[in-house]
Amino acid sequence: MNFFEHQDRAKRKSKQLILLLAVAVASLVAITVLLFATLIYVSQQGNTDAYGNASPQSFWAGVSHALTPQAIAWIAIGITSVVLLGSLFRFLQLKSGGRSVAEAMGGRLLHGNTQDSDERKILNVVEEIAIASGTAVPPVYLIEDDAINAFAAGYKPQDAVIGITRGCINQLTRDELQGVIAHEFSHIFHGDMRLNMRLIALLYGILLIGLIGEFLIRHAGNRNIRRSSKDNSPFVMLVLGLGLLIIGYTGTFFGNLIKAAVSRQREFLADASAVQFTRNPDGIAGALKKIGGSSSGSELHNEHAAEFSHMYFSQGVKLFFNLMATHPPLTERIKRINPYWDGHFAENTYKGRKTLDAADGAMGLHDSTADNAAIDINATLQQIAQPTVEQIGVAQERLSEIPRYIKEATLQAFSARAVVFGLLLDRHPDLRTQQLALLNNYVSEDELDNLQRVINNSAMLETRLRLPALELCMPALKELSPSQRQHFLAGLNALINSDKKVSLLEWSFYRIVQHNLEYKPNIQRSLSLRDLHAECQLLLSLLAYAGADNNDDANAAFIHSQSLLPFPALTLLPRGQIKLANADIALEKLNRVKPLQKPQLLKAMSACIHFDGRISVVETEIFRAIADSLDCPIPPLIPRITN
Repeated sequence: MNFFEHQDRAKRKSKQLILLLAVAVASLVAITVLLFATLIYVSQQGNTDAYGNASPQSFWAGVSHALTPQAIAWIAIGITSVVLLGSLFRFLQLKSGGRSVAEAMGGRLLHGNTQDSDERKILNVVEEIAIASGTAVPPVYLIEDDAINAFAAGYKPQDAVIGITRGCINQLTRDELQGVIAHEFSHIFHGDMRLNMRLIALLYGILLIGLIGEFLIRHAGNRNIRRSSKDNSPFVMLVLGLGLLIIGYTGTFFGNLIKAAVSRQREFLADASAVQFTRNPDGIAGALKKIGGSSSGSELHNEHAAEFSHMYFSQGVKLFFNLMATHPPLTERIKRINPYWDGHFAENTYKGRKTLDAADGAMGLHDSTADNAAIDINATLQQIAQPTVEQIGVAQERLSEIPRYIKEATLQAFSARAVVFGLLLDRHPDLRTQQLALLNNYVSEDELDNLQRVINNSAMLETRLRLPALELCMPALKELSPSQRQHFLAGLNALINSDKKVSLLEWSFYRIVQHNLEYKPNIQRSLSLRDLHAECQLLLSLLAYAGADNNDDANAAFIHSQSLLPFPALTLLPRGQIKLANADIALEKLNRVKPLQKPQLLKAMSACIHFDGRISVVETEIFRAIADSLDCPIPPLIPRITN
């Protein structure tokens, strides 16, 4: 199953989940109606004897007539409103994405300048896998817990975070950590995170009924016990509260059963993706064995641990029923990865604190500017969200080639801005001076003096190192406040437009920054590619001109690429009709295309820039940047030596 099939499956699972929870809410309504009808029937009886002597038939007949249809309708509206409002309340609490989950779990954001060797180790692993996947590096939160566990949380890759326990980074080797992080990246790319976040919100709405019941019980207990025989309101309130408590927690119980059933199968898929990603089954299998052999296991000690239980790498809460398990048994997971496993869990023998830099273990790959090198983009499209060991090697190599001073600058929001400013500076001295003068409107003179060295050094980075450097900046830039983000984006926009023209690479880089920093609501991917021929025409015309030496070559590339799309022949747009502002709008619409239709568009794009048989580093990075706007992370493109 590839990236697009995973996303389509997640979309269908979301619909099934909503249907199941709708059935659960309908059941709660029916139980609550029965509870109210019973209370009213009992309260109307003259005495307990009358109630006790009532036959079963007369009792049920009395209950069935205790409520009018209007009253039943109001109860249904009330229960549904409580669930929906509770879900909405929790959704708004989690609106900031993965960060809200990590903070609720007591996580501490890891900064790149940490001096702790194990913390630096996990940051290196996350950086490598993110860049090998062609996506911005997510923030990493450390949870001070001896358990071996981790999670990925967020609605989409742009607001995703990785959470990891102290026990995980202290007790696992680098290969085992790589397997765990690859497992979590699988959840990020395949739409599992969004499903997980929706589960949290919907189940909280059901739980709220039980919380209301708790409130009524406490309120009834505070009422004066001494009351007249005719005043039975505290008793009614107590019974009502107890009923709502039972109903709410019963609903939560069955909701958790749904959560567990939805979660278990996805863990097998994420394990398989991690093995395919790292090509090292011993890594993730070793982590699972250490969980089984560790005295701390994977159980997390946090008041919110149960609420987020379906997000973890391994079972994070103690179980009383196997039906409630959100993860398959460790033995079953290990057996699927290693069928010849002897059944013995590993003892934790990893005591060292050696940190491997990003360059350690890097493979000697052929440089992307070498002669006789070709890039197979179509093969790369099959590796979306499933990069190869070679691509992890490329990520390690490029990370090691980024100058230390630049890499350190990407670790803090203040200096990370300077790295991005430098990446967008013109190479011509006069234009660069003009651009720096414009920055005075967005950065104070003292700040600009302090950032000057970073700006100048990042401006001189090789083209193939620019996109990795930009991706490294994202965790730090996400720490900017909303107003700081807007000010920063305005400064970038001023830099790009300073020479009255915008290159395609400048536009692409700006889109990556904007796409990752600006909050946007969840995208509904329901449009058909067939209905977006004008947007495809604009995008392919843009790419055709970018890779061609003349209009004839551009037209030939356009004709070849548009033939791969599911609509009648289109014509190449004149250069004057191509506006980047319109391209922004086109990409926003194309990002809403159904998951299984996006490969057609990506193949047409790749055919366009590869039509002439040669592809420059700039063209590959433009292609990857545009794909990022479509939420299709393209791994680094590896050159193949040709004779």
